[in-house]
Amino acid sequence: MEFGGELDGQIGTMIEYLTTLGVAVLSNVALAAIILVVGLYLAGFISRRVKKWAVDHPKIDTTLAVFFASVVRYLIVAVVIIAVLTRFGVETTSLVAALGAMTLAIGLALQGTLSNVAAGVMIVFFRPYKIGDFVDIGGASGTVRDITLFYTELTTPDNRQVIVPNAQSWGRVIINFSGYSTRRVDFMFSASYDADIEKVRSTIRRVLEDDERVLPMPEVVVEVAAHGASSIDYTARAWVNSSDYWAYFWEKTRLMKLAFDAEGIEIPYPHQVHINKDG
Repeated sequence: MEFGGELDGQIGTMIEYLTTLGVAVLSNVALAAIILVVGLYLAGFISRRVKKWAVDHPKIDTTLAVFFASVVRYLIVAVVIIAVLTRFGVETTSLVAALGAMTLAIGLALQGTLSNVAAGVMIVFFRPYKIGDFVDIGGASGTVRDITLFYTELTTPDNRQVIVPNAQSWGRVIINFSGYSTRRVDFMFSASYDADIEKVRSTIRRVLEDDERVLPMPEVVVEVAAHGASSIDYTARAWVNSSDYWAYFWEKTRLMKLAFDAEGIEIPYPHQVHINKDG
């Protein structure tokens, strides 16, 4: 009887211990889950608020706003993960040491990815381009839609998505068509040798200057560019705001044909001559 009573007491003690342990573990799991959910929500919420504040700030452009928002979100997520691990008894010192070793290992394995991050930071702070600019990066052209720590997203005029790793962006030639507020529009027109040169030049100048989008300075230039095989080629240059470039180019290209027709200026085109030999 004494042995049975002692056994019952040990079983009761074990059940009590397991119950206490289970409650503690469940409490830690529940608290860790709450910290994780609330922390991730706060990371997204604060990130959005930082982005909105930065976008509304007159001295901060959209590119920096997106970058600051991303950094804030990643920092908060890192703090949340450390807090969750701490609930399970992981020492902060050990965690920092483990993170250091893991960072070194990941850095060696992901050198390309880290170079993208480094290039992303350089792009954000030196700003060779920003969101909304039309650029050519190593042969890839499009409007900058997003700049992250890892890549730059472009949208082509026909609405295709182009992803350019930041390391390639920073290490390649970048042509920013939106970098300056004005652009020069270059034209090339051809007219017959029979057409009066000064009449052709004045017609071209009149069509190009008869538009409120053309800038007075630098002034419109119209010159003879070359004596072709069947025509005289004229080069023309006009300056407009960058946002008006394509609309101006397309409209003037169309109107120039109408003006040449109205002035009786012939636009030559290649002719083929067939010679038949009898016999």
